Amino acid sequence: MKRAGVSVISAANGFPVSCSHTVSSPNGYARLSRKERLAPSGSFFVYGQARPVLRNSTFRRSRHGSSMPTISWPHILPVILLIGSNIFMTLAWYGHLRFKSAPILMVIFFSWLIAFVEYTMAVPANRIGHNVYSAAELKTMQEVITLTVFVAFAAIYLKEPVTIRHLVGFALIAAGAAVIFFKR
Repeated sequence: MKRAGVSVISAANGFPVSCSHTVSSPNGYARLSRKERLAPSGSFFVYGQARPVLRNSTFRRSRHGSSMPTISWPHILPVILLIGSNIFMTLAWYGHLRFKSAPILMVIFFSWLIAFVEYTMAVPANRIGHNVYSAAELKTMQEVITLTVFVAFAAIYLKEPVTIRHLVGFALIAAGAAVIFFKR
């Protein structure tokens, strides 16, 4: 019997889920197609094409013996989407401060339009991210990203100075957020 690494696409979220199981056949070899046998180790198939599966572990041994960090889309995509959503959120919440003479109802309307774009990124970020992160970790990431985006926004768009007091306060919040990610 040989062990065959088989990866399937999860019906829940469309991301590859890697699993390994023993496949038996009369000649002792795994029942794989020629294309699957010739595919690089750790691949899965979508519409007949081999695609690499990025493992969820932080480090793995490469063929050459060195440890390499491995990253998967369910780990990265939520961060990218949260950055995008926080840019729009900050613009919706604070962008109108440069236009103080605009009527408040118009400001609310345009802020809602901008917030709609923010929600189209934040909701998928949390749904995808919850497959690999806890809700507390997602919220912590969101808060750190929000502070980072806000500091840049305040300095660049609002032209407000960022003082050392602000930076120290944000650093303390980021340090507290880091505690969420420490494993026991």
